Amino acid sequence: METTMQQLQSRFQNLSDQIISRMDEMGTRIDDLEKNVAELMTQAGAEDHYKSNGIEERPSWPKH
Repeated sequence: METTMQQLQSRFQNLSDQIISRMDEMGTRIDDLEKNVAELMTQAGAEDHYKSNGIEERPSWPKH
């Protein structure tokens, strides 16, 4: 009985660790996505600015 409880506890701990790891990974992905969206919004705003002022060429954007 004690061995079974230890196995269950160990299994539960492993599953908990996996869930926490995946949540951390998703948090990092969401942060990256938010940063990329903000960069795109900034670029889109700059593009609109150049177009509205009749400027054909825009500076090249940094590639990441």
